[in-house]
Amino acid sequence: MPLEEFKGVFQNEGIQSPLEGHSGYRGANWSPERLAFHQNLETFADRIGLIVGLQANGKIGQDQAFEDIRKLWSQLKASSKELLRDN
Repeated sequence: MPLEEFKGVFQNEGIQSPLEGHSGYRGANWSPERLAFHQNLETFADRIGLIVGLQANGKIGQDQAFEDIRKLWSQLKASSKELLRDN
């Protein structure tokens, strides 16, 4: 099952999606860009956990899991280059 199918799963009222950020950025050199990257990093970690769980339970194959993780990594890398370019 592709990752895209899980984007709308947790849209019910009163339920926080595991794909939403849930902790604050506490770095000494705080900036809006670093906060945005921190949220992107949390999202990346949460989605990786979902993909690993799906693969471990046989819902997706290893090739699909690898491809989904590769796409997420590319997105995080691009986010880092855009948001942290001067830091």
